[in-house]
Amino acid sequence: MASAQEASRPFAAFSDVSIPEDIPVEGDISVPVAPSTRDDGLSTLDEPVKETVLRDLRAVGNKFVHVLYPKRSSVLLRDWDLWGPLLLCVTLALLLQGGAADSNDQGGPQFAEVFVIVWFGSIVITLNSKLLGGTLSFFQSLCVLGYCIMPLTVAMAVCRVVLFTTVETVGFAVRLLVVTASFGWSTFASTAFLADSQPANRKALVVYPVFLFYFVIGWMILTFSP
Repeated sequence: MASAQEASRPFAAFSDVSIPEDIPVEGDISVPVAPSTRDDGLSTLDEPVKETVLRDLRAVGNKFVHVLYPKRSSVLLRDWDLWGPLLLCVTLALLLQGGAADSNDQGGPQFAEVFVIVWFGSIVITLNSKLLGGTLSFFQSLCVLGYCIMPLTVAMAVCRVVLFTTVETVGFAVRLLVVTASFGWSTFASTAFLADSQPANRKALVVYPVFLFYFVIGWMILTFSP
């Protein structure tokens, strides 16, 4: 019975130990607290509007650079947005205004028509990609297709300059060269970003609608006349 009580009180022998008052008792009993892992940079609630706008513009510009130098990167897919595609679509629609077909009511591309063609085409390609087993989300695909219109938008600006500075025959040859190169660049850039998201045996079924999409936009640019 005594041994059981001693076992339940292993430090009973030290109960009568006293510490002299002249011996200081020192030590640190503070509990270490792990540093906060919250990234204050991610909180933009208190950020000035100017900094927010500049940060978004830098992000859009970074995506433009990735389109100019297409490579297998996840920037367009991870940090997707629709500001860049919207800006490019509006710019392209404005540049396509004022054509001869518009003034003669011959069915030239109006602002709303260009807007609908670009966004409706992007949505159809995105749905086709999803039905074929693509792994990209709906808005990621829209982001890639929209940003890859940039070469064709630049080609439209160049074509408008060529139309006012060269004769008709030479101007058409230059425009054909510029539009063809831009069309190829847009198709190549978009497929470079979208290739890894599709099953290997269905990539051709995804690339073909992309080819037609940029071909239609390129044809609108090539046939434009002031």
